[in-house]
Amino acid sequence: MTENEELIYESIFNQVRMGFISISEIKENIIEEIEDNGFEEEISKQWAVEHIEQEVKKLWEDSKTWKQPTDTQRLIEAFDELCEQNIIALHKAGFTTSEGEYEVVEVERSLRENQVISDGYCFYHEQDLARAITPENPSLYLAYQKVDNSDEKVTLEVGKKVAKVLKDKGFEVDWNEDVGQKILIPNFSWQYLYNDKNRDLEDYQQVAEMIIKKQRANRLKNEENKSAKSHNKINKPWWKRFWS
Repeated sequence: MTENEELIYESIFNQVRMGFISISEIKENIIEEIEDNGFEEEISKQWAVEHIEQEVKKLWEDSKTWKQPTDTQRLIEAFDELCEQNIIALHKAGFTTSEGEYEVVEVERSLRENQVISDGYCFYHEQDLARAITPENPSLYLAYQKVDNSDEKVTLEVGKKVAKVLKDKGFEVDWNEDVGQKILIPNFSWQYLYNDKNRDLEDYQQVAEMIIKKQRANRLKNEENKSAKSHNKINKPWWKRFWS
């Protein structure tokens, strides 16, 4: 391959292996990428389509050997568990760390509009994901923090919560509790097939709704417990009310 073909091929490989968009969308993206770079005379649409279809076929063949549940499935479960714990957990949030932080703030805004404040966040961005689909030494880095926070103790607690959930899901975690370092999941292989029936992992409003629903349920449970305690105290004999 020429240098330009290698550039386009890398984009094809990444989009197919990440599994976030359909084959037709990938074809549109790649053709647009070829045109935007002025590669039309060197790289034909036919070349692009053939390589996309080849990579899709390879992925399907590879998927037959995947151990279940895959690392990706366990990561999705871990992120859902973090949301249950009031931690914003976003998949493929932007292309860089700063873009991921922007996405987090948008989710936090939705939460606060519903009288909920998160206890922290974590995410991986597209460049992180690219490392998880490499054939050799795949891994995944996760950023973590709390919105509007500058206290390292708070940051550390967020990191500990994220690391614990990951470990509970069976992941190896490489992190020495240094708040200046991201959490690394070594030997993490992203294994995911696109399916239009799949849940949209990039639907961050769904993340906000999950957290809001859980926090409302917690509030209702606390109110019911308080009401029950108050009711029990009222119904005690008068002489026991003062000794309980």
